[in-house]
Amino acid sequence: MVDGVSDAVSGAGAGPGGGGDVPVDLRPAARRAAAVVTGVADGQLGDPTPCTEFAVRDLLRHIGELAVGLQRTARKEVGEGTAAAPGASSGEQLPGDWRESLPHSLADLAVAWSAPDAWTGSTQAGGITLTGTEGGLVTLDELVVHGWDLARATGQEYELDEPSLRAVHSFLAGAVTDDGEQGIFGPVVHVGADAPLLDRIVGLAGRDPGWRPPT
Repeated sequence: MVDGVSDAVSGAGAGPGGGGDVPVDLRPAARRAAAVVTGVADGQLGDPTPCTEFAVRDLLRHIGELAVGLQRTARKEVGEGTAAAPGASSGEQLPGDWRESLPHSLADLAVAWSAPDAWTGSTQAGGITLTGTEGGLVTLDELVVHGWDLARATGQEYELDEPSLRAVHSFLAGAVTDDGEQGIFGPVVHVGADAPLLDRIVGLAGRDPGWRPPT
């Protein structure tokens, strides 16, 4: 998840969107992800997602774990809570109150990254040492891409503010190999240059923008 982050941040540059005293305001993406979470029906928890290793319930749990862990990244709480390898599972089950607890965790995540100090100095995520800016862009990327994953898996609309989309696109594009084939999440799915920005983000993240749940 965070391999190639330094190259990605170089591509993204500083100040990609209107976050006031921070490079990017994560609150719009966190609110959108929270809205998608609350729109998931109980009967969809076992359904597949564009993350082929995750069913919907697994993706929800993963989002919850990221929301907590990346708060620690923002607060520079380097240690056990930020040392797990990318994609590692804690073995925990999806909590029974996920419709309430996950949106709260996502809101807390956005608050943590609204502090200017979160974007400075060094920190850790997934066991990798990052700058604060790298950590913030990783967090935004996780919110946007997994928000799309969950929305697409559960048949929900997914729209985001332009600054968030521009920042994530620059971040992901900055990590693509010179041959244009590999990104942070694996092989790039190529879409047309005139495709919507969200589709281009999804492709850079290794997803097919046309993915739909099997019927």
